[in-house]
Amino acid sequence: MDSGQFTAEPSSDDTAEHDFDVIIAGCGPTGAMLAAELRLHDVRVLVLEKDTEPVSFVRIVALHMRSIELMAMRGLLDRLLQHGRRRPVGGLFAALPAPAPAGLDSPYAYLLGIPQPVVVRLLEEHAVALGARVRRGGAVAGFQQDDEGVTVELADGERLRARHLVGCDGGRSTVRKLLGVGFPGEPSRNETLMGEMEVGVPPEEIAAVVARVRATQQRFWLRPFGAEVYSVVVPAEGVGDRAEPPTLDDFKQQLRAVAGTDFGVHSPRWLSRFGDATRLAEHYRIGRVLLAGDAAHIHPPTGGQGLNLGLQDAFNLGWKLAAQIRGRAPGTLLDTYEAERRPVAADVLDNTRAQMELHSTEPGPRAVRRLLTELMDIDEVNRRLTEKITATGIRYDLGEGPDLLGRRLPDIETAQGRLYGLLHGGRGLLLDRTGRLSADGWSDRVDHLADPTAALDVPCVLLRPDGHVAWTGDDQQELERHLSRWFGGRTG
Repeated sequence: MDSGQFTAEPSSDDTAEHDFDVIIAGCGPTGAMLAAELRLHDVRVLVLEKDTEPVSFVRIVALHMRSIELMAMRGLLDRLLQHGRRRPVGGLFAALPAPAPAGLDSPYAYLLGIPQPVVVRLLEEHAVALGARVRRGGAVAGFQQDDEGVTVELADGERLRARHLVGCDGGRSTVRKLLGVGFPGEPSRNETLMGEMEVGVPPEEIAAVVARVRATQQRFWLRPFGAEVYSVVVPAEGVGDRAEPPTLDDFKQQLRAVAGTDFGVHSPRWLSRFGDATRLAEHYRIGRVLLAGDAAHIHPPTGGQGLNLGLQDAFNLGWKLAAQIRGRAPGTLLDTYEAERRPVAADVLDNTRAQMELHSTEPGPRAVRRLLTELMDIDEVNRRLTEKITATGIRYDLGEGPDLLGRRLPDIETAQGRLYGLLHGGRGLLLDRTGRLSADGWSDRVDHLADPTAALDVPCVLLRPDGHVAWTGDDQQELERHLSRWFGGRTG
């Protein structure tokens, strides 16, 4: 089907045959965000979470610049800021000592450290407030898809019918395995312990030991997260069975082996271990079943990109899948999800591979690390690597055009306030400096702001609901062609 053809509006009979439009497996950050994005377009959503209760441990994660921007686009940022701590953007790539690059084009040029359960809770509350349903204790056990939809079987034998199923169920995704999608890559070679706990020695002593050890061992740190609570990372070599959760004694043993002291650690909040396995799903979509987040890609946590990558998958997929369901999608729109997001994940996998090599204690990688540390003094090098980690440098391949095409548009000032405040509803936006263009035939999907004062270097931009530039120019016919390409046919 070419891009000029469109799916039919679902009939009432067709709607009655489906319990939901979309069933999402997994209520982590990706699943909850996707549910909210779909509900902005009145899509009937059920989120199935196999765990009966939210996780009890408090793991601190980092929201990077692009994810913070996305939260601002949906009016969620103020809620998140109440629970997080801002940190400088510098030193993100392999923890190389470098300040933030000068002049980052975002008012959100910071790192937001925040407990992952808080992120999940706020996103779930947001999705439920919009009308999504969340069912805990509902594990997907099987599914069958056909031309009209997907029949999902739960572990208790219940069957549900939906138009689409999306696996947001993590690196061991049941949906991906049942779908038969390959997950090639490299198995874990290096295991690392990670947890949060209290310490029994003064901060000055911790800082001195950390500085000494990190001169040669990059997979080691103690970072403060509140009064006497530290995030602790230490190599796991020599710790027993990978299948068993680590204990506090494991941490003490490894801290003594690596640092010569266990810092008097006690009262852990949570303890875990992770490896550096790196895998990428061969496909993000087969028929009516799709994958997002860790179900589609896993990689080491260096640089803190995993949660962010999943959130950004959800933002890319939500409006496209909704358009498909509402009968407004050009025939190839849903294909662009994999075409755009899989290369982004492949790039993240590569940069985490590189970062893990720079964490090695071998002479060769240590020499490369010293060289790259020197190169980070060059602002353009620092900027390029920072943009990789924060996802602000992404440019989707939308065909030939100016450099702005396919990139995110920063949160510029407009006549109606900041740009991202105009995107809370998940609609497209025509930002028109000429005042001559029209999106009237798409007014049910695209807002139009005529603003000659907008801080743009081009006459007009057409923004997708995910904030990426779909078109620039000042020609009405060209505009209508791109409106049709991304938002379907004219109405009215």
